Amino acid sequence: MAIAAERFTALDVFRGITICFMIIVNAPGSGATVWAPLDHAAWFGFTPTDLVFPSFLFAVGNALSFSKKKLETDAAFIGKILKRTVIIFLLGYVMYWFPFFHRVSEGWEFNALGNTRIMGVLQRIALCYIFGALIVHYCSLRTVVIITALLLIGYWVFLIQFGEPGNIYTMLGNAGTKLDIVILGNNHLYHDKGGPIAFDPEGLLSTLTGIVNVIGGYLAGAFIQRKGKNYEAVAKLFIYGALLIALALFWGQFFPIAKKLWTSSFTLLTIGIDLCILGLLIYVIEVEKVKRGTGFFLTFGKNSLAIYLLSELLLTTLQMLWVAPGLSFYEWINRVFYQRLFPGALGTLVFAICYMLLCWLVAYAMDKKKIYIKI
Repeated sequence: MAIAAERFTALDVFRGITICFMIIVNAPGSGATVWAPLDHAAWFGFTPTDLVFPSFLFAVGNALSFSKKKLETDAAFIGKILKRTVIIFLLGYVMYWFPFFHRVSEGWEFNALGNTRIMGVLQRIALCYIFGALIVHYCSLRTVVIITALLLIGYWVFLIQFGEPGNIYTMLGNAGTKLDIVILGNNHLYHDKGGPIAFDPEGLLSTLTGIVNVIGGYLAGAFIQRKGKNYEAVAKLFIYGALLIALALFWGQFFPIAKKLWTSSFTLLTIGIDLCILGLLIYVIEVEKVKRGTGFFLTFGKNSLAIYLLSELLLTTLQMLWVAPGLSFYEWINRVFYQRLFPGALGTLVFAICYMLLCWLVAYAMDKKKIYIKI
């Protein structure tokens, strides 16, 4: 049982890398077309940015495999995950409600709760975490695999059976959007750039497949604890990852890969890629003992939730502050600085990296002062 208690730096680095890129892809500069890899696929397809969010869910599952105690009572376990779920969900809700006011022609107007988005990134993390934790806690490995298959296949069947005929995978015709409108209401969904179209990429139905990303991360974490830091573990992670990628590409011929629908093929593809990335990190960091450069990402990983929240709230603030009528500080600094020095898509990338480094400095200061915010 000594292996189970062993710390894997590679897992902490994986989490830190995920937070690093979550900040970068969520803060592309303005004033030019966003650098293509920093943008999500328009609908079907896959870009590096599409990997970031599912990788965070995968990291949540990894962490769960280390934090779950075998001798923990059911009451203690449920109390712990319920507390975390509620806090993370509410933080996500408040994050989308922030800054609680918006500009109108006469000044400022309160953001009514009746128009606040209910679902979102942290809300999905919370729901996937609690359901994933309950499944791996109460079910045998065989049952976990069966439930995983049912979630993936069941989601596909639901979209086919209840989507709009001929438009089952479209933004407005898919069954997930219809379910969100019925249960949550049009005003509580995501509206891109404040437009009239209600579609939530973190909706209720596609949360089912998001749960599988958490389960995948948990199983990967449990696997490397059993196998340890060796070539066999690395090889098997690559093999399993390659098999899932191949299965995803095959399934994608019938059920297209689409992040915004979080299709089952997308889920398998992201888990497969994450397994390969994790295998590479374990090989480099744990087997070959190459530690140089890991400190940067470890700093992010030590306060991952706090730094993610900071990055989102600060970005919203920069977009709300005006340096001139109708010109936000966010747009201004991109226009007068980044786009002048680095015209075009390169400027959007440089801004995103600089913004990420600003958040890293906060994480570094917190680490130096031993400030760690845990839930």
